[in-house]
Amino acid sequence: MIEKIRKFMYKRNGIDDLFYFMFILYFIIYIVNLFLKSLIIDIIGIIIFIIMFYRYLSKDISKRKKENDKYLKLKNKIINYSKSNSIYKKCRKCKTVLKLPLPYKRGINHAKCPTCGCMVTIFTLKRQKIEVIRKK
Repeated sequence: MIEKIRKFMYKRNGIDDLFYFMFILYFIIYIVNLFLKSLIIDIIGIIIFIIMFYRYLSKDISKRKKENDKYLKLKNKIINYSKSNSIYKKCRKCKTVLKLPLPYKRGINHAKCPTCGCMVTIFTLKRQKIEVIRKK
């Protein structure tokens, strides 16, 4: 029996990151539909389920890999955007835009503006290099 399954799954796409995402999305839609009992949500869930298993059993691995790569690029872009390491603040005296480190923990610190020497208040515990982004 196991050998028959192995032969059937030979050179098929199988499970990848996009499959996991679609599975979680289907599961969430299924749970929501338990409470709402909507036909439209049910149809959307069935469509996601069909696409998910079509990708799982597909023999066109190169197309499925391209789809998965596009999903991973989008996912990484969203994750990297949310994990920005700096904030931008304008100096109140010279109006220069400064790139300041993102605070890791609570704490009030002052950074010195490199152009005019004015003190800028930031919330962080570490002093890091301040970059001048735009002078006015």
